[in-house]
Amino acid sequence: MVADPVSASPLLALRGAILAHLAGDATLARLMGGSLRLHDEPPRGAVAVYGVFGDAEIRDESVDGARRHAHGLSLTLYARPGSARSGLAAAERMADLLADAPLVLPGHHLVTLRVARLGATRDPATGEARATLTLQAVTEHRPA
Repeated sequence: MVADPVSASPLLALRGAILAHLAGDATLARLMGGSLRLHDEPPRGAVAVYGVFGDAEIRDESVDGARRHAHGLSLTLYARPGSARSGLAAAERMADLLADAPLVLPGHHLVTLRVARLGATRDPATGEARATLTLQAVTEHRPA
C-alpha cells in the first residue's frame, strides 16, 4: 500500500491545513477579491490580491522517540497596483487567523504555530508591492 503523500509529508500536511483553515473566512475572501486565492505558483494573468506559498524549510527536531519537525514557511501576497495596503490587509488577516490556530493535519499533530514576521516590499523594477508572512511551526508525526 502506498502512503498518502500529504499525510506522509509534514510540510504538505501543514500547507493543506493552512489552506483549509483560511478558506472558511469571509473577511479574507473579501480582501482577496471574493475567494481565497492562495496558490503554489503565481497564476498566469492573475489579478491581485492573490498569494503564493513561498520558501519553506523543515528540520528534524525529533526528541525522545517522537518524530518532530520544525517548519519555516512563508506566504507572499501580491497587492493590487497602486495599493500596497491591499496586500498588507490580506496578510494581516491571514496572520490573525493563523496565530496559534488549532489546525488539523492528516498524519501529524500541530504542536505550535506562530507568526514570526510580517513584512512589505516593493519591486524596484516594476513597483509591484508584496507582503510576506513568515510562519514557524512544530509538528509531530502521529502513528497510524
